[in-house]
Amino acid sequence: MSAVAARANPLLKSFPPFLTWPHLRFRTICSGRLGFAPSDPDHPVAGTKLLESFKEEFEVGTSLITLETGKIARFANGAVVLGTGETKVLSTVAASKGDALRDFLPLTVDYQEKQFAQSLIPTTFMRREGAPKERELLCGRLIDRPIRPLFPPGFYHEVQVTASVLSSDGRHDPDVMAANATSAALMLSDIPWGGPIGMIRIGRIDGHFIVNPTMEELILSDLNLVYACTKDKTLMIDVQAREITEKDLEAGLRMAHPEAVKYLEPQIRLAAKAGKQKKEYSLSMLSQKTLEKVGALAEAKIGAVFTDPSYGKFERGEALENIMQDVKQQLEEEGDEESIKILPKAIDTVRKQVVRKRIITEGYRLDGRHLDEVRPIYCEAGHLPILHGSALFNRGDTQVLCTVTLGAPQDAQRLDAIVGPSTKRFMLHYSFPPFCINEVGKRTGLNRREVGHGTLAEKALLAVLPPEDEFKFTVRINSEVMASDGSTSMATVCGGSMALMDAGIPVREHVAGVSVGLVSEVDSTGEIKDYRILTDILGLEDHLGDMDFKIAGTRSGITAIQLDIKPAGIPLDIVCESLEAARKGRLQILEHMEREISTPRSKDDRNAPRLASLRYSNDALRRLIGPLGAIRKKIEEETGARLSVSDETLTIVAKNQNVMDKVLEKVDSIIGQEITVGGIYKGVVTSIKEYGAFVEFGGGQYGLLHISELSHEPVTRISDILSIGQAISVMCIEQDVRGNIKLSLKRISPQSATIEVNARTPEVNVSDFIVSKETTANAQYSASSVSTQLDAKSVSDLLAQAVSTLENPSTSPDFRIRSVAECDEEEKRLESTSIPLWPSKSKRSKDYGSSLSTSSSVLSDVKESKGKGPISAKNLKLGTTVTAKVHQIRALGLVLDLGGGVRGMYRFEQDRGKTDHAVGDELRVKCTSFSSKGIPVMSLEKDD
Repeated sequence: MSAVAARANPLLKSFPPFLTWPHLRFRTICSGRLGFAPSDPDHPVAGTKLLESFKEEFEVGTSLITLETGKIARFANGAVVLGTGETKVLSTVAASKGDALRDFLPLTVDYQEKQFAQSLIPTTFMRREGAPKERELLCGRLIDRPIRPLFPPGFYHEVQVTASVLSSDGRHDPDVMAANATSAALMLSDIPWGGPIGMIRIGRIDGHFIVNPTMEELILSDLNLVYACTKDKTLMIDVQAREITEKDLEAGLRMAHPEAVKYLEPQIRLAAKAGKQKKEYSLSMLSQKTLEKVGALAEAKIGAVFTDPSYGKFERGEALENIMQDVKQQLEEEGDEESIKILPKAIDTVRKQVVRKRIITEGYRLDGRHLDEVRPIYCEAGHLPILHGSALFNRGDTQVLCTVTLGAPQDAQRLDAIVGPSTKRFMLHYSFPPFCINEVGKRTGLNRREVGHGTLAEKALLAVLPPEDEFKFTVRINSEVMASDGSTSMATVCGGSMALMDAGIPVREHVAGVSVGLVSEVDSTGEIKDYRILTDILGLEDHLGDMDFKIAGTRSGITAIQLDIKPAGIPLDIVCESLEAARKGRLQILEHMEREISTPRSKDDRNAPRLASLRYSNDALRRLIGPLGAIRKKIEEETGARLSVSDETLTIVAKNQNVMDKVLEKVDSIIGQEITVGGIYKGVVTSIKEYGAFVEFGGGQYGLLHISELSHEPVTRISDILSIGQAISVMCIEQDVRGNIKLSLKRISPQSATIEVNARTPEVNVSDFIVSKETTANAQYSASSVSTQLDAKSVSDLLAQAVSTLENPSTSPDFRIRSVAECDEEEKRLESTSIPLWPSKSKRSKDYGSSLSTSSSVLSDVKESKGKGPISAKNLKLGTTVTAKVHQIRALGLVLDLGGGVRGMYRFEQDRGKTDHAVGDELRVKCTSFSSKGIPVMSLEKDD
């Protein structure tokens, strides 16, 4: 404690005795600050504890960065709080104290985002955070990848890094902040480490690079580049882009390096103020003597196996195991127990030297390929035809099966991250089962490696997906690794791209990926003096090489990158040189994929998934959902479809067309249909009246099917055609402003060439004098007593004139629907006029019986009448006297040609019959009234 106090304040060494701690009642020291003891020993009071903290502030881009230590997490080996704006991240490190009895570095990085950081309570049942989420695993990997290569060789002590987000303002992503805070914490600790490192994020908007962009800027950016480095070497690269060119990416990398270096000096200054002295940890190193002995016994045999391309992956493994057993037997005979303990590590080191030396000196690889050669490729789209989409992709011995499943918008993954979007509609799930490498293992929960590889492939494919407003499906790709011999994540990109096209998803073009490796030779100072870049590396080349540089993209540019290295950094020039090698390999793979499938398939068969987006009022949607969503759940259970409801929008995703039809029928029965004029709809007859039938479409929607719209033939009784409860398809022919719907049945049924008139109809309506607009050109009109047939040309001319008259609103009155009572009142009104138009019902039935014709009137050519000049519907008034010609003779009266295209009707008097007149006779008539349909009612003018 005294040493700490003296280091904090050197003047404490020269204080006189009367100023010592007991005389001044000091009792504690905390980081060089003194705590005061209570002034009265008989009444002790808690003293005030002063916490000394150390802080460094600096600017990167437009952001002010702070590094602080000493205030919280004081027992950790190293603890730093890094802040940007109101976002603060705490990173701590700790190392085990025991001996390292292993041959690898057990480094664990835990990244935590708890909801208190954004002032929220978790929505889980227990109201607390559970297992790590995908984002937390990915951020942990982002921290692990650049710091792992900087631990010294042979350091196998357990190290744990814990990064926690303390507060978040939602504007800055804490992942890069956590990596820089971890670097500073390792610098403060006593753990041997070759840092510091700096990590930076670069975006690009409208061609301009942005340093440390905010979350709002990242939405507009076509580049999300995360770059980590030491002072002069690259450690890690992670990229998501929208087809950025290699040249533009290189420019972004070269801009990112000096910006990331700005994080280094503040960490060094903070470590000088508050850092601990590095501790001497035991290192598990191979002795040069043992390595030389094992090399002498095994190098020749290993070289024979690993320079023979006829050996496969497992054959090489078996041969290496046999070599190790032979060496072990010789060491046992010599009694060299120390060498036997580290024999596997020594054999692996010798193998690494043999393989790397052949690649550097001869330019040939394990399987005999040249450095830039891609393994043989096999592609098959539609491997599982019954699925929405599928593809099988082989590159060498690596094999991946990818499937695509389409879902409703509500199937999108919900994210609980403190930054970024709340949902994700495109998901790629990567699975690496033990059988793919012929091993036995257990399937557990989320695996960091699987999550990382799946996210890399997801980033690569996301750039070519259509926008959400054009393609509303939720898309899930499953990548099942069937066999692994290197770069299964890039095989997933290739297989996933083909599966998307096989599913009919309108992706712009194919995406392919390839992994590039590096084998280097260094001098005594650790600097690279020679190197070779390898295209499409094997699994063993990844293990024995220096880097695994995964690059995915289209012909136009790069969409995703992930760089992992093993040495303590690689020059940026070598990294940029690898981009061109990856582009050439990617183009070779794209050619194979495009030969198999080059455009999205047309999924027009009935087994293809269907999506419908319908607009309804919110009230209608509430009826569809039902209490607690019961109605919607019932529909989903019965049909297997997915229903998603948003503001005035219903989205339905069905497995096939049959399921979609069932769902639409159920939806229509609950909330009705959107009725438009000209549309054909299914409905149920609910009631039958004398003038027509009412049809229900569901959701409380009704329409009137008038008797005149039932059939092309006259109908006596509606019940002869329809019955209550009958399901029919009808066409909407009119819908007024009040929502009243008028329907037609005959307009969707074929019309016969001849229309027979029912002569036994006991009553005649005034509408018999009006020609229906839907009457076809070739028709025959007949009566029971008198059968009049017109030739086809005459009928066609007459009907054309009739249609023209009816379409003219000035001469064609609106159709009206009247009840039976209203029709009786109209007849009584007409009978009360000075010259009766119709006989009474009883008289009509008695005198004319079944000879009454119900056929519609047919209008003829327009002629001017003699008398007062041309007549039109506008100047014809009550009392007007004109000379008319008899156009037709009917059972109850005459159809008169008044001239100017106007037709009128004259009712026979009781004591005179139709035999008194002939077609063509001229009569002097006077307009006495108008029918309810606007037809002039005429009377004969008596001779003076």
